[in-house]
Amino acid sequence: MSLDAAVVGFDALYESTVDLAFRVLSRMGVREAELDDALQDVFFVAHRRLGSLRAGVRPSSWVAGIAVKVAHDYRRRGARKPSEPLEPLADQLETKDGHPERAAMEREGVRAVNQFLATLSPALLEVFVLAELEQQSAPEIAEALAIPVNTVYSRVRLARGHFERFVEQLTGGGA
Repeated sequence: MSLDAAVVGFDALYESTVDLAFRVLSRMGVREAELDDALQDVFFVAHRRLGSLRAGVRPSSWVAGIAVKVAHDYRRRGARKPSEPLEPLADQLETKDGHPERAAMEREGVRAVNQFLATLSPALLEVFVLAELEQQSAPEIAEALAIPVNTVYSRVRLARGHFERFVEQLTGGGA
């Protein structure tokens, strides 16, 4: 592949996956102040490894896998800085219809999701974010995380069980 083809390929890859990478980083616990740097790191790695993207692998799965690894590195670095608490996802959601009650409910929903995500182990967090929030298939997740498909299914099942218990606690036992 020529340099021009690699640049064009990278530009297309970036345009089609930047939003996905940002969401994965955000949902995986990267601090808001570090999101831009982490996003840059994702695409630095992607650019460096673009030649290793195999035919038949969805670029979105490939980039999601890179984003998960970068988020893991940022969380690990953040664990070494106990004076800086993790920042949750922004809870200031705008509603298109301008209904304050709906906006308040959406903010509360975002807070609850953040609380739940914080309870998951890194392995369950990775598959839950990719499966439930990013709607990737088990084979895509397995490819992105370099784990067996059956491991993905097992972790998703466990994470869903944790989610059900979290919702039961949140709602006082009634659904």
